[in-house]
Amino acid sequence: MKEKTDKELYKEFLLGNKVSFEKIVIRHKDSIIYFIQRYVKSVDIAEDLAQDVFVYILIHKKNYRFEYSLKTYLYTIAKSKALNYIKREKRIVALDENQFEDLEELEEKVFRNERAEKLKEAIKKLKTDYQNAIYLADIEELSYKEIAHILKKTDSSVKVLIHRARKALEKIMMEEAYKYEN
Repeated sequence: MKEKTDKELYKEFLLGNKVSFEKIVIRHKDSIIYFIQRYVKSVDIAEDLAQDVFVYILIHKKNYRFEYSLKTYLYTIAKSKALNYIKREKRIVALDENQFEDLEELEEKVFRNERAEKLKEAIKKLKTDYQNAIYLADIEELSYKEIAHILKKTDSSVKVLIHRARKALEKIMMEEAYKYEN
């Protein structure tokens, strides 16, 4: 049996099918937590905010218009929740080399092999904008249009951002490879 798409599940959810909503949550929960954590720098807070994302969907289920993918809609809400939290807490979010330490368990779902581990370390060294661009484009495989919507940027600025992020990541990976060779 073919797995249902997000939009099919959402349409069933709109008709009152709670199991379809649960499937949406299960499908996207970990990636939403990971995405939010990049902003708030805490897994516990990211989990709470991810829960808020799904509660928002539950309460405002008719707000989703099917114009973008459900994944884009979820990430847009997640970003909004994360930024609102940061504003409330009056925290300045800065990239921290240790920000991923308490994410080992969650990251294992995303980065499974040795090459991916090296890639993960290199991504941590990127600016936050670059990290988010790489994550949305290459890990979540969203389109430029969807990424632009989530990050509130133009399609062309997202293309430039992703290009620069990949170039910066490539440079870091080359430097790391050179270190190991010598």
